[in-house]
Amino acid sequence: MSYQYLLLLLLSLGVSAVEVQRPRGVPLSKRQFYEEGKPFTCLDGSRTIPFDRVNDDYCDCEDGSDEPGTAACPNGSFHCTNAGFRPAFIPSSRINDGICDCCDTTDEYNSGAACQNTCRELGSKEREIMKEMAEIAKEGFLLKQQLIQEAKSGLEEKKAKLAEVQVSKKDLEDKLEALRTVKETAEQPEKEAKERHLKAWEGKLKFESLSTFTIIISNADIPAPVETPQEETREPVPENDSEQYPEEDIPEEEEDDDEEDEDEDPDDGDYKVSPVRISIRFMKDDHEFLFNLDLHFVCRNLEKEISFDFGPGAEFAYLYGQCYELSTSEYIYRLCPFNRVSQKPKYGGSETNLGSWGKWTGPEDNVYSLMKYEHGTGCWQGPNRSTTVKLTCGKETVVLSTSEPSRCEYLMEFTTPAVCQEPQSLYPDAHDHTEL
Repeated sequence: MSYQYLLLLLLSLGVSAVEVQRPRGVPLSKRQFYEEGKPFTCLDGSRTIPFDRVNDDYCDCEDGSDEPGTAACPNGSFHCTNAGFRPAFIPSSRINDGICDCCDTTDEYNSGAACQNTCRELGSKEREIMKEMAEIAKEGFLLKQQLIQEAKSGLEEKKAKLAEVQVSKKDLEDKLEALRTVKETAEQPEKEAKERHLKAWEGKLKFESLSTFTIIISNADIPAPVETPQEETREPVPENDSEQYPEEDIPEEEEDDDEEDEDEDPDDGDYKVSPVRISIRFMKDDHEFLFNLDLHFVCRNLEKEISFDFGPGAEFAYLYGQCYELSTSEYIYRLCPFNRVSQKPKYGGSETNLGSWGKWTGPEDNVYSLMKYEHGTGCWQGPNRSTTVKLTCGKETVVLSTSEPSRCEYLMEFTTPAVCQEPQSLYPDAHDHTEL
């Protein structure tokens, strides 16, 4: 209901009532088509009849327009004037059916039903409600202006932060590339030496397993090479190796060779160097790389948030990153605007995805009144769940209700000041009469 219409209702108690003569059941907007004493042309243009056949309880027009005040035409409609309240249309079949449909009782003019005119009372109650809603709309719109200002400041801050992070990211990427170059340069001599070492043995040995090849390569570095493969001359080793091979009896050069063998063992993964070089080259490199990944993540999030459609003035931006819950007797519903909607059993059970953010789907003149969340968890032998969120004006940001009007299709009502429209003038131009 528009704000202007609301104000018209508020003013209606103080205006004069002017009765305009016309056939029963005809709205004031169509009075010009029903001129007494002149032939009547059906509103669909199908035929013209004498005026005395209007409301004669016989249907002459295919569209039922000649019987606005009787139940003769199955497709006709009756206009309830409802002075003091809201005008309304009812199907002509309800005329004189013994049930009071119009608050001014005009639909039961010949049924004998004991109807009472309740239009003034209903109008008074509605005007009180509309007055409260008008106050809410006014306060909500003021809050909306604050949200727009905060969003504007926040957007500028995010853009500045993004620019700063992008510069830092570029600087770290340059440093990372320099460290990689140093790393590759430091590894090159060892890599070349290893390749020469392997080529020297290529074609000279036949090995049965990777472990044998590793041992041969290791032993080849010892000044006195062993002619016979190690496994052929190996003797049983006692359980206590330290007793048979005292630590002081092991040549220092052989100890170094064992360490080198460990470094060169292909089973260890990437080719390694000494522990000191590992800590310098990898730990520092890893630190820079991980930090660089963090900056990339920050950049991506900022770019995503800046690109969102948060409304004409970014008034919906404050909802981003927030979640709102509604608890019912069975479930806890959770709405995270611009992210997802979920449902979780109140007394245990897994969470169900009711849809992820899709787009704004309101009508063309109010596109930001509806949110669509799509591609949720699939229903058993049915479609994926989806949720439509209907936004209404309010001073608070609250999930009011949720329902499932169709299988796997949910409807959620959500109040927020961001959707409040600017109030019109308190004294709009209005007709100086109530239609009778």
